[in-house]
Amino acid sequence: MFSKSKINDPSTKPSEDSAAPAKPAPSSSSSGAPQKPDFAASAPRPKAPPSTLSTDLTITGNLKTTGDIQVEGTVEGDIRAHLLTVGETAVIKGEIVADDVVVNGRVVGRVRGLKVRLTSTARVEGDIIHKTIAIESGAHFEGSVQRQDDPLNTGAPKNKAAATAAATASTEAPKA
Repeated sequence: MFSKSKINDPSTKPSEDSAAPAKPAPSSSSSGAPQKPDFAASAPRPKAPPSTLSTDLTITGNLKTTGDIQVEGTVEGDIRAHLLTVGETAVIKGEIVADDVVVNGRVVGRVRGLKVRLTSTARVEGDIIHKTIAIESGAHFEGSVQRQDDPLNTGAPKNKAAATAAATASTEAPKA
């Protein structure tokens, strides 16, 4: 009923007059170097590990990255990152702006994040502007907490309707 296909059978070798196409030889340019194909396979890049600032490191200045940072030392300046983890031994004096913020240590300054988490060892002195927040029992916090839909936008007005009304009022000519 079924017969064994001879295409994948290793015992049969293709003859020179068979219809199977031969593999083309790699082409080379006039310089003799092989040419690259017109396309490249796009494999996803692995995520880079977080940059770690150790306990004996003190940085004076701002840090900015699209990646992740784990701080165990001291930073005197603002930090902007995708994910910021403040270690238990860390001290940050400045503003933090990140998608995700996990505070285990001490922060003196404003914290802006889509997701902000203060663990039981956290000590924060400053305002927190967030979309979602979690504060564990035992965390110390002095400041105000404000929810915003877009806490990362530092220059946006708090109320769009009020901003539009103010802009309209300032552009209208007084009526006589």
